[in-house]
Amino acid sequence: MLTVMPELTTSPVVPFSTALRERSRSAHSGSEHAGFMSDLMRGQGTRDDYVALVAQHWFIYASLEAAAERMAGDPVAAPFITAKLTRLPALEADLAYLAGDDWRERISPVATTERYVARIDEIAESGWAGGFVAHHYTRYLGDLSGGQFIGKIMSRQFELGSNGIGFYVFDEIADPAAFKDVYRAQLDAAPWSAVEAERVIDEVLLAYRFNTDLFVDLAAAKAAAA
Repeated sequence: MLTVMPELTTSPVVPFSTALRERSRSAHSGSEHAGFMSDLMRGQGTRDDYVALVAQHWFIYASLEAAAERMAGDPVAAPFITAKLTRLPALEADLAYLAGDDWRERISPVATTERYVARIDEIAESGWAGGFVAHHYTRYLGDLSGGQFIGKIMSRQFELGSNGIGFYVFDEIADPAAFKDVYRAQLDAAPWSAVEAERVIDEVLLAYRFNTDLFVDLAAAKAAAA
């Protein structure tokens, strides 16, 4: 009797960028819908709320872009680093417009921002490319996605025109969708082991927690001031 052997099937390999997006979907949604940010998006926040958010971004991006300078020579991190994404000059121009020329003396980081910055600095000092890419991905791909929508809403709500929203304008990236496709391809091409890939995903989830906690801190600071 002829014995028919069952066909062997293999599960398709899920690209890292897809696994990362799926694994972080819930955390991303939770961050977007945190009370402080949700209020801003629904028109229930104030101009001062927006300025407070821009100020926290300045501390975060000062750390992240200093980390990029330190990591530029790393073969894993380097493909993700480009001046086209640099946000710090735009943030400084936004703060000068929104808060005045003395904005540096008028802003300070909330507790979560301090922890967030400390984590990014720690990763840069240790030279962990995967951790750097995790924070780079969380911030910049978000800026190129929902950030574009946020900028338009803030401009309309607070009658800013093109002023005070430079953070959300990427003049050197003509096609954000194509840029993000290339970025995801670079994520898929990164030479991470399965263990390292898990570490990177865990760090992305941590970055989203920082963002969510930041909104909680900003809401608490607003309540205390009131």
